[in-house]
Amino acid sequence: MKAMTRRLIVGTAAVSLALTTLAACGKTNDKSSGGGKDKTIGLLLPDTTTTRYAKFDRPLIEAKIKELCSDCKVSYDNASADPTKQAQQVSSMIAKGVKVLILDAQDSVGIQSSVQAAVDKGIKVVAYDRLAQGPVSAYVSYDNEKVGELQGQALLDAMGPKALPTSKIVMIDGDPADPNAAAFKEGAHKILDGKVNIAYEQSGLWKDTVANQKVTAAITQLGKAAIAGVYSANDAMAGGIATALKGAGINPPLTGQDAELTAIQRILAGTQTSTVYKAYKPEADATAQIAIDLLNGKDVKSVADGTAKSGSGQDVPAKLLDAISVTKENIKDTVIKDGLYTTAQICTAEFAQACKDAGIQ
Repeated sequence: MKAMTRRLIVGTAAVSLALTTLAACGKTNDKSSGGGKDKTIGLLLPDTTTTRYAKFDRPLIEAKIKELCSDCKVSYDNASADPTKQAQQVSSMIAKGVKVLILDAQDSVGIQSSVQAAVDKGIKVVAYDRLAQGPVSAYVSYDNEKVGELQGQALLDAMGPKALPTSKIVMIDGDPADPNAAAFKEGAHKILDGKVNIAYEQSGLWKDTVANQKVTAAITQLGKAAIAGVYSANDAMAGGIATALKGAGINPPLTGQDAELTAIQRILAGTQTSTVYKAYKPEADATAQIAIDLLNGKDVKSVADGTAKSGSGQDVPAKLLDAISVTKENIKDTVIKDGLYTTAQICTAEFAQACKDAGIQ
């Protein structure tokens, strides 16, 4: 009886151990398909000078990922406008074992080898806002050529009867390393060419200081009285440009993009005439949904319902959203209505009267 009892106990223990082992194997398999600590999504943004990334893009993407996947983690880093640093950050994300990488490329061409390295390790890459070259799985942005068209048309509208083929305008484009900059430029030229004289055109590299220097040079070259309008590819550069124009004692129509708070205030004050509002939440939400779908092995085309061709020749599933031109007349119905900014944030003491005049306070 004792020997039989010992055999029974040993047999029971063996069965128990086998069940425990099977359970452990099941947990491991769960992790390999995206469970547990493997549910990490990388997020790499390009710079800290453009206010949108820290204020809107990052928190919105992280919040939507958390809403869709409560046990997912987001590993974040910012390139601080340094493409070499961003390449190192991609390598770090690979080493961390992220399953999906959301990438807003500082240099869409130079990052191609890093994208390839990530994909070679089984990581799915989502190009966010800028279409990185290489085998990305999806792309989310706005129709950037149309954004340029909106900017060009806003400038013509603000110039009014002065929008003549002889009227000289200054164009300050974005960073050539950003493919969006080329799309904005192309769209703007489509509207402006033949209708005004683009007398000076340079890249401002997305930096207010560089844009300030370029416009200062344009004023010297063309003469301040000759400048009938200024195209700025974004609001950060428009800030530097507005300072240069004020220093010269002139105030021609000035475009922008990104609907930054300071740009909205400049529009109210009359030192900038327009910006382009690309609502951050729809872009962030679509990106987060695609990232979670890729994490779970689902088809992204339910969200990415279009396509875009990258500079390296890939046809990429894409979600391209529509932007809105913002002037003094529709601030209330766009950025305030959507909750991007409160009236109190916009209408500080310095801009209180301008807000009253515009009917938004």
